[in-house]
Amino acid sequence: MDQLIVVDAANVIGSRPDGWWKDRAGAARRLLAELAGLTDTTDVIVVLEGAAKAGADVAVKPLKVVLAQGSGDDTIVDVVATDPHDKIIVVTSDRELRERVAAHGAETVGPSWLWDRIT
Repeated sequence: MDQLIVVDAANVIGSRPDGWWKDRAGAARRLLAELAGLTDTTDVIVVLEGAAKAGADVAVKPLKVVLAQGSGDDTIVDVVATDPHDKIIVVTSDRELRERVAAHGAETVGPSWLWDRIT
């Protein structure tokens, strides 16, 4: 199946109280490294915003990292609305974002779904 996972990095990182707020770029780097294993079975796009964008300085192939120019949520909606994959899963617990991407046919799951697969 032609599947894509779109990760709301801010939401996923923020779901664990591990001190991420002290080093947002470092938290983003750790998430990207952990996500690299998922790409064996599916395509993955990670959306970074704000200070976490500095975490994209390390290439983690074959992940695709999208740096939000403004709102991370708006960027995720744009990705979902324009991506050609047959099935798109957005990882977020943001209720409003879930509704917005569902309007474009995406399925949503919470951060724990993702953490269970990568840790």
